[in-house]
Amino acid sequence: MSVEWMLITYSSKLITQKSVRKKYEVVIGLEVHAQMLTKSKAYSNDVNEFGALPNTNVSVISLGHPGTLPVMNKKTIEFAIKLGLACSANIAENQYFARKNYFYPDLPKGYQITQDKTPICTGGFIEIKTEDDGFKKIGLTRIHMEEDAGKSIHDVDVFDTLVDLNRAGVPLLEIVSEPDLRSSQEAYNYLTEVRKLLRYLEICDGNMEEGSMRCDANISVMLYGADTFGTKVEVKNMNSIKNVQRAIEFEIDRQINALENGEALTQETRGFDAVKGTTMSMRSKEAANDYRFFPEPDLQPIVVTKSQIELLKAEMPALPKDLFEKYTNVLGLSKYDAYNLTDNKYIALYFEDLIKETSNYKTAANIMMGEVKSYLNQNGLEIEDFPLTPTILAELIALIDAGKISTSIANQRIFPELIINPTEKPLEIASRLNLIQESDESSLKTYISQVVSENPAEIARYVGGEKQLLGLFMGKLMKVSGGKADPKQANLLMRTMLDELT
Repeated sequence: MSVEWMLITYSSKLITQKSVRKKYEVVIGLEVHAQMLTKSKAYSNDVNEFGALPNTNVSVISLGHPGTLPVMNKKTIEFAIKLGLACSANIAENQYFARKNYFYPDLPKGYQITQDKTPICTGGFIEIKTEDDGFKKIGLTRIHMEEDAGKSIHDVDVFDTLVDLNRAGVPLLEIVSEPDLRSSQEAYNYLTEVRKLLRYLEICDGNMEEGSMRCDANISVMLYGADTFGTKVEVKNMNSIKNVQRAIEFEIDRQINALENGEALTQETRGFDAVKGTTMSMRSKEAANDYRFFPEPDLQPIVVTKSQIELLKAEMPALPKDLFEKYTNVLGLSKYDAYNLTDNKYIALYFEDLIKETSNYKTAANIMMGEVKSYLNQNGLEIEDFPLTPTILAELIALIDAGKISTSIANQRIFPELIINPTEKPLEIASRLNLIQESDESSLKTYISQVVSENPAEIARYVGGEKQLLGLFMGKLMKVSGGKADPKQANLLMRTMLDELT
């Protein structure tokens, strides 16, 4: 077969696949498990930390020894309420815990303490950005508290599975969405917003590669206009938001191809192979799992009062959505700027301090997203390690506003000097390096005259009507002046002097 024929065949398959895919609507619901950043575990005083030696953060309680009793970690309740408030969810006044019974080698007690009939939060939503730059609310079914199981390790010993019980008893929040997501991109955006919210509230660090935030995706497809959802398939074992998106994309194609070929889909749990980019069957879920839920007899019911909720509401930080609306509607920044500034809580907090000292919000945003982020990325640092205070950056912006330096001089010359000497004032650096802009008319006219005398051919072309050459002249003027000429004043004088030649 010729190369040309192979390309035509391949292209036709892509076109057919895309046209077939348009016949189907995708339905996605996500279950997010977030490990809470408490100092101790959910029901014991075992240390809650990642990276400790295997089976060192354990005790008789987390190991499920007979006669031991769990004790509720109050901080987990506070975290759950704060997340519920951030999502506009309903907070249950009365709750009790349940035992979810199943056998895994890494579940020492043989059951998991969780919330079954009385989740702490119901309803609410997460607002996401859509592919057309709009917004969409993804409904939440519930948020409930539970404990994590241990970890089975299959790739260390050739013959045996190893078990690390450090994770057993670590407090979790399970966030269950409604099946409101309609594409892998929406799922990606949803997880990004959930992680951002958890980090703003300091509930979870969101590090999926460490397992502190995990996601199960429930995916089905149905013909457009159908009244009922298709057969749901659950996909597990995804260690990044991008891999969740990849797994969903593969599963959508797999399910559509199966239906187009007349195959019946089965309800099952599948794993995701990140190397191959494919999912594989793990176990059937045709029959509902019988977890034999019953009330946890060793934990007292929880009562959440309105006064407790109000106290926690008063402790809430500014959330990404609130800051986004402030930056776009009040400060007049673009959506792009607002998204970038609110992506990281501590970047946003730094920016909040910065705009307390300058009203030039656009220049402040540009410096944050340009020079500041570039410096942090190049040096592998977080904003908490940034050597310059918001006050120093505000003074740099003030020099630009006063016309003493240009933006390019601020970024290319003074900012690097500030990094080296973070306690030195921007004005001191500008004076020391002789970078203060010249705006007096006589000095600027001297520079312009030099440009005119050194470029007679280009001047003749300008006089002949090629007005676009003004930019060329301005570039030469800035070079002649060593970048010190006031661009606005110089541009005005340059136009005037050139027009006098015509």
